[in-house]
Amino acid sequence: MFHRNVPEHKLRLPTADEALPGRPSPIPTSSTHLVLNTPIKPPFPEGMQQIIVGMGCFWGAERLFWQLDGVYTTAVGYTAGLTPNPTYEEVCSGLTGHNEVVLVVFDPQVLALDDLLKVFWENHDPTSGMRQGNDLGTQYRSGIYVSDMHQRAQAEASRARFADALQLAGLGPITTEIVPAAEFYYAEDYHQQYLHRNPGGYCGLAGTGICMR
Repeated sequence: MFHRNVPEHKLRLPTADEALPGRPSPIPTSSTHLVLNTPIKPPFPEGMQQIIVGMGCFWGAERLFWQLDGVYTTAVGYTAGLTPNPTYEEVCSGLTGHNEVVLVVFDPQVLALDDLLKVFWENHDPTSGMRQGNDLGTQYRSGIYVSDMHQRAQAEASRARFADALQLAGLGPITTEIVPAAEFYYAEDYHQQYLHRNPGGYCGLAGTGICMR
């Protein structure tokens, strides 16, 4: 599917030969969550779980999760691509293969993974392929990047339940990728907790209106 004024390569994942070379060292970022006042980098407290989700532009998605009871910290970054230590501009070029994602560190004794996944499914459109709303490109694809096989099984089961609800509503099939988490590259400092820094900033989150059962 082609979209006016969007280069074709931005709507498909690049090959290894096409991918930008990146750099050997991480790009500078922050260390402390501006809202929760917790570290955004490991080590995290014992008993915490981690999951990475992609649901379009990461600014609004991060705020969604830092507001949940049981979330220890969040951070935005890039994953599931080819380019090491990419910059935001490189990710937006469509030539790194990375997705804009949110790292969520949570206490499973307070916030069950199924409840976290309910928030994920209900607050974006998981049927739209390489886009969310007017945001077009591979970095806006829907994805769940799991830490272990137990998380993967729960994520796949929740995907099946939500797919049934979408089908009953006449919507299309889910395009969300569910794969083991690859390396998470932290985004630049100014992206971390962006909507706290910029309360009037852009938030493109929009669900389908279908509730998770």
